[in-house]
Amino acid sequence: MRVGTVRETKNEEYRVGLTPAGVNALSGVGHEVLVEAGAGVGSGFSDDQYQAAGASLRERAREVTEDVDLLVKVKELQPAEFDLMRTGLLLFAYLHLAPDVAQTRALLDARVHSIAYELVRRDDGSMPLLIPMSQVAGRMAAEVAAQYLKKPGPGRGRLIGGIAGSSPARAVVIGSGNVGTAATRVLVALGARVVVTSTDLQRLAALESQFRDRIATRVTSPAMLAEELAGADILIGGVLVPGSMAPKLVTREMVRSMGAGAVIVDVCIDQGGIAETSRETSHSNPTYVEEGVVHYCVPNMPGAVPRTSTEALTSATLPYVMKLANHGVDVLRIDSALAAGATTLGGRLVNEAVASAQGKEFTLLEEALKAL
Repeated sequence: MRVGTVRETKNEEYRVGLTPAGVNALSGVGHEVLVEAGAGVGSGFSDDQYQAAGASLRERAREVTEDVDLLVKVKELQPAEFDLMRTGLLLFAYLHLAPDVAQTRALLDARVHSIAYELVRRDDGSMPLLIPMSQVAGRMAAEVAAQYLKKPGPGRGRLIGGIAGSSPARAVVIGSGNVGTAATRVLVALGARVVVTSTDLQRLAALESQFRDRIATRVTSPAMLAEELAGADILIGGVLVPGSMAPKLVTREMVRSMGAGAVIVDVCIDQGGIAETSRETSHSNPTYVEEGVVHYCVPNMPGAVPRTSTEALTSATLPYVMKLANHGVDVLRIDSALAAGATTLGGRLVNEAVASAQGKEFTLLEEALKAL
């Protein structure tokens, strides 16, 4: 099979879908790999490294997408990339379709077979391609919160860990998964007072066991959030509903109650955001102030540490890329993890959560495969 990757075009996105090591693994078993020139530069990988690994370079993205069977990306399609799609192309990337009607329509109109990293799920419920980037984003969220809590800027000028005679910052982490756990670990290390909220009692118990008396845990509810967020210095949102929009758990009133100079880092923004006041920002313009509170809502946070993120991501994706390269779309008949990640297939929307979020017709994957 012909496999390809291209330079990412999302704002300040420096990750790349395949490393030279990944290219070497694919070419070593007979697959041809095409790489857009310069695709890996932001992650520290030169064109010479890709060629040495067995890749053929192409000057433009279209020269890659026109000739490959499988396109491996990092981030969702940007509007300028819509016309690179074509019938029968197999696309493997983070897609986050639920809030993105335009991208969904582009994939359906082009009859692309798309599989979303963030929806690939093992039989035990774990999401192997979401875990590494969630860990990166969670750790970054705590660092970002500490940065924007300071001055100069609109932050309230608080040192996150405090010192003798001055109390530490109060942080609320909503979500007890990979993002929440990673954020909590860094916040605790920095000395913040941390409350973790979740509806998953088993995960909360695990966090209490891990961090002991260094955190408090509470079951998420509107009344509890209103209580904890009043006067809080930091809110980190890390709730995931696979394939669906993020729940709006944090009302405008709750945001206002945090007070001027508090900081919200909404890691859920890929799926619409956890707060009523959240709207997408970018690495080049990362924050805005609403209700007096600093909001950081960058959807591709791990893109700021591309070398770490690319190495971690491609280590996780490569086994699945290899399966797709070996079997093509037929792998969806035999691999339940990849089947769970299928979003569009031959012009049909095959993910029920995305269809529900957008009010579109849903087709069972088995029926869509029969129609190919």
